[in-house]
Amino acid sequence: MDCRRSAVNSTSSTPLNPFSNKYIIMVKAYELRGLPKEELLKTLAENRKQLAELHVAKVTGGAPSKIAKIKQVRKNIARTLTVHNQQQKEGIRKASAGAKYISKDLRVKKTRAIRRALTKEQKAKKTLKQTKKDTHFPMRRYAVKA
Repeated sequence: MDCRRSAVNSTSSTPLNPFSNKYIIMVKAYELRGLPKEELLKTLAENRKQLAELHVAKVTGGAPSKIAKIKQVRKNIARTLTVHNQQQKEGIRKASAGAKYISKDLRVKKTRAIRRALTKEQKAKKTLKQTKKDTHFPMRRYAVKA
């Protein structure tokens, strides 16, 4: 078993809260994706609370081990927020699946130049004058002697 993930209290056989002051585990994004929205927000609140405690410890001259944990907690918050935002966006995508227009934040980003470029149909269109010219003066075909 991984010692980081199985934090067990010495007095009882029940696992400790992974977000308590004693143990800070790195949350994995694939683990967070399986959680419901309420659980994600609860995890986020616990991480933020812990970050505030660590900042207080830093100001009051806490142990270097606590100060070193700030980076890990911040990364956990970022991972949680990323998964939450991805889930929200996926939900909006499903809700607006059959709509005529797609929300701007759901559209494909590509590049500004590609987004403003003419479509294939627009590129293929010809003016009336050009179509007449093409019909009345077609390309000449030459027979080449080998």
